[in-house]
Amino acid sequence: MNLVRSEWTKLLTTKVGFWLLLVGCLMAGGFTALFTALAGAQNGLPPVGSAAFSQTIAGVPAQVTVITLVLGVIGMTQEYRHRTATPTFLASPHRGRVVVAKLLAYAVAGLVVAVAVVAVTAAVAGVYGGARGAAPDWSGDALGVLARSGLALVVYAVIGVGIGALVRNQVGAVVGALVYLFVVEPIIGSIPATSSAYEYLPGGALAAMTAADRGTELLGAWQGGLLLLGYGLVAAVLGTVLAVRRDVV
Repeated sequence: MNLVRSEWTKLLTTKVGFWLLLVGCLMAGGFTALFTALAGAQNGLPPVGSAAFSQTIAGVPAQVTVITLVLGVIGMTQEYRHRTATPTFLASPHRGRVVVAKLLAYAVAGLVVAVAVVAVTAAVAGVYGGARGAAPDWSGDALGVLARSGLALVVYAVIGVGIGALVRNQVGAVVGALVYLFVVEPIIGSIPATSSAYEYLPGGALAAMTAADRGTELLGAWQGGLLLLGYGLVAAVLGTVLAVRRDVV
């Protein structure tokens, strides 16, 4: 618990966490406003007040997973970038505990971001949707999608810590993660020869959880959630093992 509190002290005494939280809320509010403004137009978006519209808006928080991913990466790699890994590991020679503390701390940080992003999404959709005729109905399937979207933010924070422990270089880890999310996965999903593998990738698992991608055959919602959680656990375990075995540089 002392290690977890130490991680929270680092997070709360630097500005990067607050900036990422702000950017995440702005992204969620912007996407929600955009989808609401285009609802019912001749672009495939369902009309305001429909169940499909509610589910579309409920999936908006999942569009912000890149923020918690970057937050987790920075939380781990800052130890190496600022040369604090050595005193940190000297203070707690059991490196595995340090990594586990980071995983716990940033999972909670991801939860905080998730709550804020979900609240912003619901508030903007309620106000703007109401102004356009009907606020989203958060009962039934839409509520499930909203909850799973928030959960995805937490899982991606854990994945970020694992990636940071694996790569250690902050710029390389962040750039590599962004390239994978916005370049590699879309290419895999768009090529017929490889599109069948997309559903088993993190992006496919996220889409299955939130029903955000209707164009590709996906896993069930609970299957996607378990798969994404599995990616988070694998990243955490590999990151912990390598952090324990590698020299600190």
